[in-house]
Amino acid sequence: MAEPPVFDPAHPWGGNTKNAEVDVNAQYVGLEYHYTYLVFCAFIVWLIIPGIGLLYGGLARRKSSLSLLFQSLMVASVTTFQWMFWGYSLAYSRTANAFIGDMANFGMRKVQAAPSPGSAVIPEIVFCLYQMLFCACTVQIVIGGSFERGRIIPSLVFGFWWATIVYCPIACWTWNSNGWLYNLPTLDFAGGGPVHIASGWAALAYALVLGKRKHKGEKSHGKPHNTTLVFLGTVLIWFGWFGFNGGSALNASVRAMYAAFNTNTAASTGVLGWVMVDYIRSRGRFSVVGACEGAIAGLVGITPAAGYVGCWQAALIGFLTAVVCASLQDLNEWLRIDEGLYVFKLHGIGGMIGSFLTGIFADQAISALDGATLAPGGWNGNGAQVGRQFAEIGAISAYSFVVSCILLLILKYIPGMHLRVSEEAEMMGLDLDQFFDEEIGEWELFAKDEQITHGLPGGVVSSGHSSVDREAVLPVSKEV
Repeated sequence: MAEPPVFDPAHPWGGNTKNAEVDVNAQYVGLEYHYTYLVFCAFIVWLIIPGIGLLYGGLARRKSSLSLLFQSLMVASVTTFQWMFWGYSLAYSRTANAFIGDMANFGMRKVQAAPSPGSAVIPEIVFCLYQMLFCACTVQIVIGGSFERGRIIPSLVFGFWWATIVYCPIACWTWNSNGWLYNLPTLDFAGGGPVHIASGWAALAYALVLGKRKHKGEKSHGKPHNTTLVFLGTVLIWFGWFGFNGGSALNASVRAMYAAFNTNTAASTGVLGWVMVDYIRSRGRFSVVGACEGAIAGLVGITPAAGYVGCWQAALIGFLTAVVCASLQDLNEWLRIDEGLYVFKLHGIGGMIGSFLTGIFADQAISALDGATLAPGGWNGNGAQVGRQFAEIGAISAYSFVVSCILLLILKYIPGMHLRVSEEAEMMGLDLDQFFDEEIGEWELFAKDEQITHGLPGGVVSSGHSSVDREAVLPVSKEV
């Protein structure tokens, strides 16, 4: 078996490639399958970004759907620049302190062929790409907090600075070898804290600062306009999550394969758990949107645990996360906040549940499948790990929510950075207000003020709170 290369501080680029003096590929001979696997995982993780756009676009009313599709590509573009500019350095520089990195890799300096900070068998440029897509997915999740009332330019500015002062420090805490959570240690395989808990609390802050949506009795309020988009978005997210979790071992070991298996397992039991709650709540009926939400909840719950727990524990984590999240259907009313995409419920609460259950079910026999890692949890009698997981949950929740609120309030009072569209624009829809010559669907086909109903007999629109009700009405009026 080939020995992994060792980082040489005297050659931080991985070797002098000027005039082809050094073949930097030679150090990875016999190990190429590791970084080939990881770059493939990165490619499919990218699919999560448009997947979230399709999911959000389908959940929105049609008059504001296009803005969410547009922002998925814009967020990916803005975050790519942020990551190359200073984001990677703030999160993963080798000379970071316990809380944040320095500027050692500013502007992609020294990020090339040397063994990466995360794994000696992965060139740093591959590691940088993979982690950049995690950041992009997280920011895209956060943008859901601006649902149907947030202006696009301020949301992108917020996304850039949120990635800088919230995501990058939390990623440093959790995954940088100098980070305080890393050395506590907490167990977070693929982003329960930096991705889900942080984005959930930030989206809640966004919805709080923006205030509730305004509506004048539209029957479409709070109902997805296109269940097909929701389904397609969920399919892309589920597929992309194989790379999200499966690649987080940062090698092509059996542990990585086990994490991929656990990913599918938890998503599947998440579907079963959410559908069960919907079936009971609606007295014997089903919901496509509910099944999709269950898959997302299961994926969120298994994210921190995928490479630490056995397959049956993964099944239980997915099921429990989905059941708890589905049971919180009235969370917005309890909090008196209009967070219409349920980002906090699915990602914030789902991420906290997953992190907590990771501490209970982590099994060092699973983590050792990579041939090196021993990460015992409560399953091995290490009950203190549960307390460490609570430290992660509390620290990330408080930091993300408070800093996000401060950042949004600063932006709110900067001239030209109005976070929210006008009431007239909100009633008309963000798509007509902020785009030209582009609308979802063929508007001229829907001249009549009518509704197409599906899933409910006789065109009856239920007033309950199950996922069935949320997808039951497809408004086709030009005025909606």
